Amino acid sequence: GAVHSQASGSPLSKPQGMVGKIGVTVFCGLTSEVPPTALLHCTINELLSAAECAVSCITVHSSLRGTREVLMQKYIHLVQIVETEKIATNQLRHQLEDQDTEIERLKSEIVALNKTKERMRPYHVHQEEEDPDIKKIKKVQSFMRGWLCRRKWKTIVQDYICSPHAESMRKRNQIVFTMVEAETEYVHQLYILVNGFLRPLRMAASSKKPPINHDDVSSIFLNSETIMFLHEIFHQGLKARLANWPTLVLADLFDILLPMLNIYQEFVRNHQYSLQVLANCKQNRDFDKLLKQYEANPACEGRMLETFLTYPMFQIPRYIITLHELLAHTPHEHVERKSLEFAKSKLEELSRVMHDEVSDTENIRKNLAIERMIVEGCDILLDTSQTFIRQGSLIQVPSVERGKLSKVRLGSLSLKKEGERQCFLFTKHFLICTRSSGGKLHLLKTGGVLSLIQCTLIEEPDGTKGSGHMFGHLDFKIVVEPPDAASFTVVLLAPSRQEKAAWMSDISQCVDNIRCNGLMTIVFEENSKVTINDTDICFSKTLNSCKVPQIRYASVERLLERLTDLRFLSIDFLNTFLHTYRIFTTATVVLAKLSDIYKRPFTSIPVRSLELFFATSQNNREHLVDGKSPRLCRKFSSPPPLAVSRTSSPVRARKLSLTSSLNSRIGALDLTNSSSSSSPTTTTHSPAASPPPHTGKVPLDLSKGSLCYRANAHCSVSPASAFAIATAAAGHGSPPGDVCFFSFKGFNNERTCDKEFIIRRTATNRVLNVLRHWVSKHAQDFELNNELKMNVLNLLEEVLRDPDLLPQERKATANILRALSQDDQDDIHLKLEDIIQMTDCPKAECFETLSAMELAEQITLLDHIVFRSIPYEEFLGQGWMKLDKNERTPYIMKTSQHFNEMSNLVASQIMNYADISSRANAIEKWVAVADICRCLHNYNGVLEITSALNRSAIYRLKKTWAKVSKQTKALMDKLQKTVSSEGRFKNLRETLKNCNPPAVPYLGMYLTDLAFIEEGTPNFTEEGLVNFSKMRMISHIIREIRQFQQTAYRIDQQPKVIQYLLDKALVIDEDSLYELSLKIEPRLPA
Repeated sequence: GAVHSQASGSPLSKPQGMVGKIGVTVFCGLTSEVPPTALLHCTINELLSAAECAVSCITVHSSLRGTREVLMQKYIHLVQIVETEKIATNQLRHQLEDQDTEIERLKSEIVALNKTKERMRPYHVHQEEEDPDIKKIKKVQSFMRGWLCRRKWKTIVQDYICSPHAESMRKRNQIVFTMVEAETEYVHQLYILVNGFLRPLRMAASSKKPPINHDDVSSIFLNSETIMFLHEIFHQGLKARLANWPTLVLADLFDILLPMLNIYQEFVRNHQYSLQVLANCKQNRDFDKLLKQYEANPACEGRMLETFLTYPMFQIPRYIITLHELLAHTPHEHVERKSLEFAKSKLEELSRVMHDEVSDTENIRKNLAIERMIVEGCDILLDTSQTFIRQGSLIQVPSVERGKLSKVRLGSLSLKKEGERQCFLFTKHFLICTRSSGGKLHLLKTGGVLSLIQCTLIEEPDGTKGSGHMFGHLDFKIVVEPPDAASFTVVLLAPSRQEKAAWMSDISQCVDNIRCNGLMTIVFEENSKVTINDTDICFSKTLNSCKVPQIRYASVERLLERLTDLRFLSIDFLNTFLHTYRIFTTATVVLAKLSDIYKRPFTSIPVRSLELFFATSQNNREHLVDGKSPRLCRKFSSPPPLAVSRTSSPVRARKLSLTSSLNSRIGALDLTNSSSSSSPTTTTHSPAASPPPHTGKVPLDLSKGSLCYRANAHCSVSPASAFAIATAAAGHGSPPGDVCFFSFKGFNNERTCDKEFIIRRTATNRVLNVLRHWVSKHAQDFELNNELKMNVLNLLEEVLRDPDLLPQERKATANILRALSQDDQDDIHLKLEDIIQMTDCPKAECFETLSAMELAEQITLLDHIVFRSIPYEEFLGQGWMKLDKNERTPYIMKTSQHFNEMSNLVASQIMNYADISSRANAIEKWVAVADICRCLHNYNGVLEITSALNRSAIYRLKKTWAKVSKQTKALMDKLQKTVSSEGRFKNLRETLKNCNPPAVPYLGMYLTDLAFIEEGTPNFTEEGLVNFSKMRMISHIIREIRQFQQTAYRIDQQPKVIQYLLDKALVIDEDSLYELSLKIEPRLPA
C-alpha cells in the first residue's frame, strides 16, 4: 500500500524504481507468514494497479515528447529572430555612425562659411558706407548686363524667325491651315450635294408621280454619299489635329484615308455618264422645274447640280498638290517625311490609274460631241477605237467640174460658199460635212464618210495640167475605192500651205497606222516581250492608235528608240514626242538619232527590233494556212510600194509577190528581181489567172492594192516581214502604174545584201515619215533654230544623193525640202507689228462712228493674230510664272498685255462720257460687240469686254446701270455665264468642243491646266525615267491650242478700226478710272 500510494502520488517517478519496489514487496510477502491464497490475491491486485500506472506513465511520456518538439521549434524560431534583430541593430548602428560623421562635416563647413562671411562683412559695409557711387555704377552694370542678355536673346529669336527653317515651318503650317479650310469647304459642298439634291430626289422618286426613277438617281449621284461620309471622318481628324497646334501630325490620317480613296475610281469612271443621264432627265419638264427649285436654295449660292457633281473630280489631284507643297517645306529629318512621301506616291499611283481609265472617256466624249453636231448622226463615231485627230474647214472642188478646173479660181466667191466643208479626221475615217444657215452639220450624201482603209492619198494631184499653179499648190486628192461601189475622187483645197501640210501629215499617219495594224497585231500577240515592263520602260493598260499599250515611263534612250522603231507608226506617240521632247532632250539629239538610223540602220536599230521585225513562228503558219484571218486579208489604204531593185526603172511595170522557202528554219530574207534582163516584160499572176506550177512558194498579190495570202503548210512568212516590204515606200503617193516584184526566199551568206537593202529602205521610210511630220506640223522649231534647219537640209540632200532611193522616197524628200526651204509665208502669218505699221491713217475713227460689227471683227482679227503667234515651246515648264517670264515666254506675256490693253480701252471709253445716257449707250454697244465676238467664236474678246464691265470703277455706277436695258443685262449675264471660270471653265470648254475653228479661246484656261499638270506630276521618276504620261497630257492640251492657232479667220483688215483699237492714248490707268468714277457718282454718306 505504501508503494502503491507512493507510485500513484509520484507520477513523475521512473519505472525502474517502481518495479524494484514491487519486487521487494512481493519478496517480503512471500516470506511472511500469511496464507498463500491471501498473499497471491494481494499481489495480483498490486500488479494490476502497477500495470495501469505504467500505461498511464507511457501515455504521459508520449504527450510530453510531442510538447517538447513543439517547444524546440519555437525555440529555434526565436533564436532566428534574435539573430536577425542583432544584424539589423548592427546596420542601424553603422548608419547612425555615418550620419554623425556627415553631421560633423557639415557643421565644420557651416562654421567655415560663417567665418568667411564674418571676414567679408566688414569689407562690404565699408564699401557701402565709404563709396555710394560704386553702388550706382553696379546698378548700371547690372542693368546693362540684363539689357545685353535680352538683346542677345531677341537677336537669337529674330534670327530664327528670319531663318529658312522658321519660314519653312510657317509655310508648312499655312499649307495645313489652307488644307483644313479646303477640306471644310469640300465637305460642305458634298453635304449640299447629298442633302440638297440626292436625298430630296430619292424622296421624289418614291412619290406617286415620280419625275425621276431610282435608277437615274443612282446613275447621276453614283457613290457621292459614301464619299461624303469618308471625308466627314477625315475632316474631324484634321480638326482634332489643329487642337494640338503647333504640333501638326498628319501622316497617320493619310494612312487611314489612302485605302478608302479607291471609291473615287467608280465616281471618276462614270462621271461623264452621270452628266449625260442628268441632261436626259432635264428634258422632263417636271424634273427640270423641281431641279431649279432645289438649285434656288440659298445654300447653293447660284451653283447648278453639274457644278456640285464636278467637285469630286479634282479632289485627288488637290491632295497630291497639297502633299507636294507639304514635302517642299518639310525637312528631311522630320518625323513625317517618309510617311508623307509614301502617301504622295500612293495618291499619284491612284491618279495614274484613274487617268488611264478616264483617257478613253475623253476621246469618247469628243466623238459624241461631234456626233451630236451632225443632224443625221454618225454611227462610226460610236466606235470606242475611233480617235479624234483634227478638224477644220476645207474647200471641195466639185467633181463634175474636174474637167473644167481651168475655169475654177480659188478666190471665186461661189467656190468658197458652195464648196466650203467642215472636215473631221479620225484614226479610221474621214468625215466631210456641210454647214446649214442655222449652224447644223450635214454629212454629204456621197462621200460624206470615207473609210481610210479604202483611200489613197495623193499630195500633188497631177490629173489636170497646171492645177497646182491654179490653186497655189493648196489642193490634194483622196481616191476612194469602196469594194461594193465604183471608185470616186475627192479634191480638197486647204486655206494655206501650212494647213495643207498639217492635213497631209495627219492623214498619211492614219493611213500608215491602218496599214500596219493588221500585219503587226499577230506579231504583238506572239511576241509579248514587245510590251513587257522593264527597268527602263513601263507601259500602261491604255492602247494607242496602233493597238499597242501606251508608254507610262521610259528612259530617253528608249523613247528615241521607239521614235525610230521600224515596228511602230503611232501618230499619238509621234505627236506627243515632238511636242514635249524639249523637256527631256534637245532637237540636236533627236536629229542625230534620225541621221544614225538612216546612215547606219544595222548598228543604230536595237537587236530586239530587228529580231521581231523578222520574227517567224509556227503560229504564223497556222494563221496563213487558215486563209481566213481578217487581219491579213484587208485592203491597203494606198498603192503598194515601188520596186526595190537597185536597177529599177519607174517606167517598167513590175509585180509584187511574196514567197517563202520550204525550209522554215531559215529566217532571212532575199529580195531579187524576178524579171529577167532579157525579157522586156514581166509575167504577172493574178487571182483570175491560171495557177502557177506547184513550187512550194506562197505569192503575196498586191497588184490591185489588196493583200491576200495564199499559203500552204510550209509557209514561214512572218507578218512583220510582210510589213517590211509593204511599207518600204508606201504612203507617199505612188503612181498606179509603178508596181514592183519581190521574191521572198531563204537567205544564205551570198544574199546578205538584200536583207540590208530591205532594212535600209524601211529605215529611210521611217526617217522621212518623222521628218515630214516634224517639218509640216512643227515648223517653228526650224524658224527659231537656223542651225537645226541647216542640219536637216544637209541630211535631206544626202538622202537625195542615195542611188538606191525609191521614186516615192525621192518625191517625199523633195516635198520636205521644198517645205523647209520655203521662205515666203502666207498672209495669215502677219504679226501684230506688221499690222501696226500698216495702220498709218492720218485720222483714226472715233467710237461713235464705228459699228459693233466692225469693232467685233477687228478685235477678233487682232486677238487671233496675237494668239497664233505663241510658239508651243512657251507652254512647257511654266515659264510664264517665273521671274524671267518676259525672256522665257515673251509671246504669252504679250498676249496677256494685249488682253489687259483691250479691257482697259473698253473701260476707258465708257468712263470718257460725262452724262449717264451716253455711258449707258456705250455699255449697250460694248455688250453687243461682245455678243458678236461670241458668234465669231472669239471667247477671248468676250472675256475682255465682260471683265472690263465688271471692274469696280464701272460696276459701282448704279445710276448708269439703271439706264441700261433689261435685254442688255440679260445678254451680259448669258455672256458671263459662258466664259465663267466656275468649274474650271466648264461652260467654255463645252462650248469650244461644240464649235468649229476658227476660234480664239481664253488662253488663261489652258495655262491653268498646264500649271495644274506641272505642279501635280514630276517630269522624271525617282529612277530617272521620263514621265511620258505627263508628256501625253501636256501634248493633248498643246494640240488643242494649236488646232485653234492653225485655222485663220477670213476677215479683211480695216486700218482705221485697228488704229482706234491700238491707240494707247485713249487708255486710262486703273487708279485714274476709279477716281473718275468717284467724281461721276460719289460715295453715299454712311
